[in-house]
Amino acid sequence: MTQTTSPSANLYTAQATAHGGRGGHVVSSDDRLDLQLSVPSEIGGDGGRGTNPEQLFAAGYAACFQGALGVVARRQKVDADGSEVTAQVGLQKAGLAFKLDVELQVRIPGVDRDTAERLVHAAHEVCPYSVATQGNVDVRLTVLD
Repeated sequence: MTQTTSPSANLYTAQATAHGGRGGHVVSSDDRLDLQLSVPSEIGGDGGRGTNPEQLFAAGYAACFQGALGVVARRQKVDADGSEVTAQVGLQKAGLAFKLDVELQVRIPGVDRDTAERLVHAAHEVCPYSVATQGNVDVRLTVLD
């Protein structure tokens, strides 16, 4: 695996360790995240009370994208404080492998549709999750009224 930046260039590094795969347990190095994992019944699991990697990815992407939306809105002097981002993360079969499918649904109350669409596309250019998934994951951007 090629590394393009050195770890010393990181502004922040998160670390989490999983045990037991999709039906196991995951904990962050600082113990702030400590979660039981369960395999969804839709993919043959027990559908237990634990979370799963797709939910974790959706939560992280939604939060990160909303943060990026706030940054680009402030740069463009638009009030996006009441915005809401919902990430839907699907798991799909891709031959013998699996792939993710993402839809980001964004609502920015009090902002006209053209401005909202401009902000959403600008946020997609700077959000670390969007940058990481570019060319690897189908991501649809949906602006809601």
